[in-house]
Amino acid sequence: MKRHTIAALVGILLLALNAGAAGKPQPLKIGEPAPDFNLPGVDGKQHTLREYDQAELLVIVFTCNHCPTAQAYEDRIIQITKDYKGKGVAVVAISPNDPLAVRLNEMGYSDLGDTLEDNMLRAEHKKFNFPYLYDGANQKVSRAYGPRSTPHVFIFDKERKLRYQGGIDNSDRIRLVKEHYVRDTLDALLVGKPVPKETTPAFGCSTKWSDKRAAVVDYMKKIAMEKVELKPIGPDGVAAIMKNDTDKLRLVNLWATWCGPCREEFPDLVDIKRMYSHRDFELITISVDNPTEKDKVLEFLQLQQASGLNHIFNDEDKNLLVEATESRWPGVLPYTILIEPGGRIVFTQEGAIDALETKRAIVGIIGRTYK
Repeated sequence: MKRHTIAALVGILLLALNAGAAGKPQPLKIGEPAPDFNLPGVDGKQHTLREYDQAELLVIVFTCNHCPTAQAYEDRIIQITKDYKGKGVAVVAISPNDPLAVRLNEMGYSDLGDTLEDNMLRAEHKKFNFPYLYDGANQKVSRAYGPRSTPHVFIFDKERKLRYQGGIDNSDRIRLVKEHYVRDTLDALLVGKPVPKETTPAFGCSTKWSDKRAAVVDYMKKIAMEKVELKPIGPDGVAAIMKNDTDKLRLVNLWATWCGPCREEFPDLVDIKRMYSHRDFELITISVDNPTEKDKVLEFLQLQQASGLNHIFNDEDKNLLVEATESRWPGVLPYTILIEPGGRIVFTQEGAIDALETKRAIVGIIGRTYK
């Protein structure tokens, strides 16, 4: 085979490999310049690379809201920002994920997704002291940097040449941390010493590139096919639910088809069920519609794709239901009760739930602990 023919074939092969890898960009190499960016931040402003020209060193952290590993590092990023701000170090966080590429069951450790609006809520809740930028719309900036996971750190010198890329430290669990990669890199660069380790593993949730949208669509189709059931329940059954003799956190919702706020909040309950059902959590709904309207109730549940534990109280005397809940239910609809294993009531909510606050309460109990 002629040399130029071989070269042409190699070129075609390389193009094919690059095209195939388009969904998984490779991280910047040490010594490469920082790619430019112009991204919206949680402060409502656009932020550019030039904005940080005066900083001696620039730390860019690709992170997100839904990933438990990213959450575990938030306080550490806040502290690094605080400790090095007076030394001429700028810290910038960028959310690289396409929100439409994140399945609901991938948010089982979070109260939020990865939209710009969610970023704003997260930044406010955690009191971030660094810019938090959003690149989920087209991911052009993220593809230029190539973060493999969240979090993934890139540190640039005064000339904005990459000097380090990888993890923040060697473990997401604080008690196991023995090597402080980012701090060691900053300390070395600030005094003109060689970087101890230029590249380290970036452990965390995979970056959600837009090519994963198809998986989300398939997931939604799959859960839409789950069977929706409605079973009658009496006072004894309700009392057993309240005792919660299980190892699961239990969210109980009392509702009716004729209750407007009940119908309005139901999609939030379904989302909550989908987010946390693969963990030690379950949603139980109890309809207080007349038992003779079971078909009407089931039809509504089917429209909501509310697979799970759905009941209809089988007695027209609702005072029996009040007694079964140990008078926790005052008769208001909708009414929601969060019950820990063993029966301890965490909170009750008269009227429609605040979905975010409810998710935060759930995550606060079943959330992963990093110590």
